[in-house]
Amino acid sequence: MVAPPDADAGRPPESGDVVKARSGRLYVRRSDDDRLDVAQIGANLPFVLRTVGGISALAVGANVAGVVVLALIIAAINSQVTTHQQNVILVVVLALLASTVLLGVSSATLVQRRTLRWLLRGDRPDDTDALRALRMPRDLAVITVVLWTLGAAVMAVTFALVDLEATRIVSITSGIVLSGLSSAGVTYLLVERVSAPVAALALETTPPRSAPVLGVRWRLLLIWVLTSALPILGLILVFTAPSGKTHVIGVGIVVCVVALLVGALSTALLARAIGSPLRGLVEALDRVGHGDLEVRTPVGDAGEIGLLQSGFNDMVAGLRERDRVTDLFGRHVGSSVAQEALRDGVTLSGEIRDVVAVFVDITGSTKRSRETDPAEFVGMLNRFFEIVVDEVDANGGLLNKFEGDAALCVFGAPVELVDPATAALRAARRIRDRVFAMAEVEVGVGVAAGPVVAGQVGTQRRLEFTVIGDAVNEAARLTELAKGVRQHLLASEDVLGRAREAERSAWEPAGEVVLRGHDEPTRIWTS
Repeated sequence: MVAPPDADAGRPPESGDVVKARSGRLYVRRSDDDRLDVAQIGANLPFVLRTVGGISALAVGANVAGVVVLALIIAAINSQVTTHQQNVILVVVLALLASTVLLGVSSATLVQRRTLRWLLRGDRPDDTDALRALRMPRDLAVITVVLWTLGAAVMAVTFALVDLEATRIVSITSGIVLSGLSSAGVTYLLVERVSAPVAALALETTPPRSAPVLGVRWRLLLIWVLTSALPILGLILVFTAPSGKTHVIGVGIVVCVVALLVGALSTALLARAIGSPLRGLVEALDRVGHGDLEVRTPVGDAGEIGLLQSGFNDMVAGLRERDRVTDLFGRHVGSSVAQEALRDGVTLSGEIRDVVAVFVDITGSTKRSRETDPAEFVGMLNRFFEIVVDEVDANGGLLNKFEGDAALCVFGAPVELVDPATAALRAARRIRDRVFAMAEVEVGVGVAAGPVVAGQVGTQRRLEFTVIGDAVNEAARLTELAKGVRQHLLASEDVLGRAREAERSAWEPAGEVVLRGHDEPTRIWTS
């Protein structure tokens, strides 16, 4: 189904992802709608024309340059051929050049037609199309070798028809084959560079997962072939050409200059292909080292570099997931407990710790839960617990557990505090004051101190950090009593005796009580 053209054709689509490159912008559809979108094609046409045009121009230019240089060299070392032979050879060379350019462009378009299709339509390629796009440099290099080989065969027949010496035919044909191999290598490197945006899109669909056939090792071997092997073979052909040759020294110098230029270009392309992504990875690693886990490096290579980029992205994704799990873990059990568990692992054991326990409970919550809308009641509880969590965290404590409408807070475990008593008393006062200011509920707050057993209890599959001891029970008993006093806050004298003078001055004695489970009276204070 073809969408009708309208005034918006050629305008960027309103939805979709934008891929930016030197050759323009490519708009990629997010949906799987297979209908032909004229506006989408119009928006992507400049990108495709610039990219494909650049690839075609560089590939054709590299090969034409190779033909021109080769023709000059052949003419220089075969200057004794007759005018008739030169004219025939020139006509064949020009016809062959035109036909091979046309055939090469047509072959490349035919081989990569599906790549052009999904680029124009803005589709995301499937695995097959992605692999085909990644083969573009290799496909064009193979086409180049095939065309130069056919050209060498045609020229060999032409030389034979104009009665050129057999040894000279072999020498020239060998030179053509060597030039073809050199042109194919340069074509591969140029196309790989220019088609990088297309490769990046393909690698989003099919990221590299294994060592490729044409990796860094083979690219380095290609550079050696272009900069050493082929130039040396070319010089050997020049200096071993049949008798009657002229301008041997000049031709040898030209071959050396061409080899230097090809080597410089090839090395620069390979250095850029390896160096640029590695610099990007170094910058990304630096950002991760500074805590930025949202960084992602684009995968733009199907070889070892791409494996490294993909592995880096997987590593950062794992760090993000670990950070998220740690955050969720800390929200459920407290950040200090989470850090201890991550550091020490699963330990079904406990230790005796001297702590201060703060117990906070809402007054009349059972009746209120029956008379209040459930959503409204939960909202009220969340606002209440937010106050408790804020003050406990601000003073270095741990909100050990929520118990319905109550909360048990611990100061001194699992993280030791220099002055847990002062911190606990200050947190208790601030909780009481902020809940009063909230004016939604009334609470009782009890504070007690003493030795407890603190540690992880449960099984290897399900654990919970808890504190068990008289201080916890005493804090709960004081909370029940605090609900009946005006200040709504009670603390045992043992806690006040451990606190600093500045904190003690905010409290006053409130008498003695015999708590349930105790034989002796407990002196209590309020604020």
